[in-house]
Amino acid sequence: MSFRTYLDWNATAPLCEAARLAMSAAMEVAGNPSSVHSEGRAARGIVENARENVARLVGAEPRNVIFTSGGTEASILALTPQIADGNDTRVRETLLVSAIEHPSVGSGGRFAHGQVRTVAVTAGGVLDLADLAAQIEPLKQAGSGFLVSLMHANNESGVIQPVEQAAEIVHAAGGLLHVDAVQSAGKIPCDIRALGADLVSISAHKIGGPKGVGALVKAREEIVVAPLLRGGGQERGARGGTENVIGIAGFGAAADAARTALPSVGARLASLRTELEAALQAIDGSTVVFGRAASEGGPSRLPNTVLFAVPDVKAETALIALDLAGVAVSSGSACSSGKVSHSHVLAAMGVPDELSACAVRVSLGPTTSKADIEKFTAAWTAHVANLTKGRRGIAA
Repeated sequence: MSFRTYLDWNATAPLCEAARLAMSAAMEVAGNPSSVHSEGRAARGIVENARENVARLVGAEPRNVIFTSGGTEASILALTPQIADGNDTRVRETLLVSAIEHPSVGSGGRFAHGQVRTVAVTAGGVLDLADLAAQIEPLKQAGSGFLVSLMHANNESGVIQPVEQAAEIVHAAGGLLHVDAVQSAGKIPCDIRALGADLVSISAHKIGGPKGVGALVKAREEIVVAPLLRGGGQERGARGGTENVIGIAGFGAAADAARTALPSVGARLASLRTELEAALQAIDGSTVVFGRAASEGGPSRLPNTVLFAVPDVKAETALIALDLAGVAVSSGSACSSGKVSHSHVLAAMGVPDELSACAVRVSLGPTTSKADIEKFTAAWTAHVANLTKGRRGIAA
């Protein structure tokens, strides 16, 4: 049977071997991490070792890592009007989010609908810093408490956002900044202090860990968020419920493996992405690569992500054809119950619906090989040629 090629790593990464081994070992530990006996202390040791590894991935202190059920819960935990920052206990009356945020952030979390404001992005898919500053200015003048939530890298286009500059604007006005780093952690450097973030959300299954576990990471201990789940006081009172020891063990192992491999893997994937984009242009000269301003001195992208479209080549039929050819890709985010629909990210960038409907996302991972790229390009060539016979510039 011919091998399948998996090129949908932004949706989820296959479980890495380090995580598999750590989870297998954790399955043998019977104790509850809140128990004081030997079995309980063994389970607690697993959780705390993982906490250290996750903290190192984003340059944080272990005590500031709060384990959750995933990136979505981590973001919703952060997105609350009830955030204290030391002596600053003001209620955050307003939440500002960019127009390209993941739905877990774009929906506003625990803020009421009327409290959420949307900040524009440019045609290149980058946060409009001028619009952010303009919307913050009246809040600053009024002395209102506010929170800004911004993704580090977009899950569809891969475009990296100007988080550091946004942080300066937010902090100068007395606000707090939450960063959704679900797509960036483990793929590019993601240091919470260097970014200027106050809170960062990350997810295990994007970096080779198990599904169903994530973390909200604080820049400093003085930041206190209102719990989303109240219970027995686990996670230092921030998140009730017995910890998912097995999942957390896998998360910690995956975080350590991703951090260690980051320098070499990033460069290799960037090289494969360059080859892929060149091949796409050779197959059809009308190919549009979204967010490609990175190659023209503009904002950079994740080294593993290509979001592209060929006019009149619909994504819905393309995904089916590629799957039948043994290649797994996506039309964008995989968080919409398997539906192929128009991208809110591309809409925010001003891309016409007709072209957005043709958008296909290819995302690479640590085990992606040159052979995988070649298999994809062969399958794509066949599909495009079949749909566009007679058009100029098509390699049949």
